[in-house]
Amino acid sequence: MDLLVCAGMLAIVPLGLSLLDAARLRPVWLAGAVPGAVSLWLPRGALAAALAALYAAAAAVLLVEALRRLPRALRDPRELAFATALGSPAVAAVALVPERAGHTLLGYPPVMLELTVAHFHFAGFAAALVAGLVRRPETGAAGRWAALTVPAGTLAVLGGYFVGQWAEFAGAVVLTGGMWLTALLCWRTGRAALRVAGAVLVPTMLLALWYALGEAAGIPHPGLAWMTATHGVANALGFGLCGVLGWRLLTKEAP
Repeated sequence: MDLLVCAGMLAIVPLGLSLLDAARLRPVWLAGAVPGAVSLWLPRGALAAALAALYAAAAAVLLVEALRRLPRALRDPRELAFATALGSPAVAAVALVPERAGHTLLGYPPVMLELTVAHFHFAGFAAALVAGLVRRPETGAAGRWAALTVPAGTLAVLGGYFVGQWAEFAGAVVLTGGMWLTALLCWRTGRAALRVAGAVLVPTMLLALWYALGEAAGIPHPGLAWMTATHGVANALGFGLCGVLGWRLLTKEAP
């Protein structure tokens, strides 16, 4: 889990900032992300929490950028997805600081907070970023719906933490639909890395639905350790890393 979160902090977000036309924020981000990554390898306590607070400060800078773009986001689904990506590390930071201090937050234990940190680097930042990138003139309504439903599903899953497990399952359904649309549009680019990213989402989001339904309905479903080893690793590396790298290469090739 710590390795995956480090990949999100130190690779996926910095690469993604260029795709968001926010490369100027990369030095600020890394100034907070590096100590945030170090904090993951320290025992829970005051020092780890202090380093995590530096990560939170960098995430706050991205959140300010997301808010600055909000007027455009209300008019353009692509910008909405991009603003969601920029705001996602702030959610991760809210979970990271108490987790590194060894405290609960709203009744959630540190292990659940750690999962939230990972979730909002990949299902938050990377997913919303790629969903925004597939919203291009040639993708038509499919691109528009991908750019709308991935942010909506991400926020609905987050809301489900507070409302209840059936609300979380409903959010997972919306998010899965958006991710599968994103997967289809990534596949259609014909680029190998983006085809890998798209293909990975088919089984991993089925697992997400199974887990969310199992939690809500009380039926047998994979445990957290198994979900981390399958859904988590595949989404982080197969979708998140391949997706961001694929779009980075595609953008460089564009005239």
